[in-house]
Amino acid sequence: MTLYLFDDAQARDWTPFATTRPVGELLLGCLLLRERAERFWETECAGALVDRDLAGFAEAGTPPIFHDVPVPSDEPLILFSSRAAPNLVAAPLPLPSMETTAKLMIGDEPVGWIVPPGAAPPSIGDLMSPDTATPEAPIVQIKGNVVGRPWDLIAMNGAQIREDMPALSTGGHSSIPEGVHCVGAEQISLGHGVHLEPGVVLDASNGPIHLSDNVEVRAFTRLAGPAFVGEGTRLLGGAFEAVSIGPHCKIRGEVGSSVVLGYSNKAHDGYLGHSYLGKWVNLGALTTTSDLKNTYGTVRAPTPEGLVDTGLQKIGSMIGDHAKTGIGTMLSTGSVIGAGSNLFGDVMPPRSVPPFTWGGAGTALEEYDLERFLAVAERTMGRRSVTLRDEDRTLLSRAWEKTRPDRS
Repeated sequence: MTLYLFDDAQARDWTPFATTRPVGELLLGCLLLRERAERFWETECAGALVDRDLAGFAEAGTPPIFHDVPVPSDEPLILFSSRAAPNLVAAPLPLPSMETTAKLMIGDEPVGWIVPPGAAPPSIGDLMSPDTATPEAPIVQIKGNVVGRPWDLIAMNGAQIREDMPALSTGGHSSIPEGVHCVGAEQISLGHGVHLEPGVVLDASNGPIHLSDNVEVRAFTRLAGPAFVGEGTRLLGGAFEAVSIGPHCKIRGEVGSSVVLGYSNKAHDGYLGHSYLGKWVNLGALTTTSDLKNTYGTVRAPTPEGLVDTGLQKIGSMIGDHAKTGIGTMLSTGSVIGAGSNLFGDVMPPRSVPPFTWGGAGTALEEYDLERFLAVAERTMGRRSVTLRDEDRTLLSRAWEKTRPDRS
């Protein structure tokens, strides 16, 4: 079978992340949503059907980008929603006969189709709005969850880590050295080359902990499960609980119930709570997020259609790719910081910061000059021996131009 992921209309509105990356490349639990689909269907993703503005997107292991429905094939096609999070330890999926197209469902939400060889796939309209697709088809039920809004990635993450661990190959490779204190050692797994300094505390009493290959954890770090730390990440000290971080991040301070995508840094003290950070984000020293209103009410978050009540009591900040904050930046509850923004100064920025915005210190937010932004992005990535390709420049330039009305 050939697997394609698709971003429907709802996924394409997932600010601030969908500005610069397919939704399938977002982390939930221990896996990217795309990796989860590949494990579930036991095949690599052949392509991602996403917004045309993401043409040229490419990171290690990512599939080609498509913008149109694939043509009929000699093999069965699976068209699967990037917002779907199937259960990896469920019983094998009973597949229908390959005589007619079948609709995939998680609960009462449609998440895709299985198309038999030679049959026409659903239209682009059906892919954009699977819940309004009208053709009758046999139903195949899948166990799992569907991520409705970007803040659900935060709310669902701890439970997803617990669910993912039994399905992953997390058998012990590195040994736990003397001087490291473990609680619930049977739920702690280490990859190859993990380095733990004396004085580290790993507490798996409330959920499993997995440290991937070449993770470094420095002294005076307390890591409480459920927690997943990706390859090459360095925890530099502080208190961490219910987190998914990495790969190749440098994180310090107090971090709780948060997700940090690869190559992002928070290398100094400050609180990061109930938040989601994209790739190549850098939080300056003492940058702090608020994740609870002083009324203890539910948090409303900015979206393309306006403020939406999340129904959650705790939501911190959602920060897009390549965003940066200066020292001492304070972010209010339910903030959405657009991709490519650069915030600084001792004045709290607005809860909704448009992509590619520059400002702070009491001044009005301004448009971040494109060439200056690209120069900073190139230097940032170069420090990790990653090249900003011409295709990356084109994608980021396209995102800058598309979001220009938001900055007006």
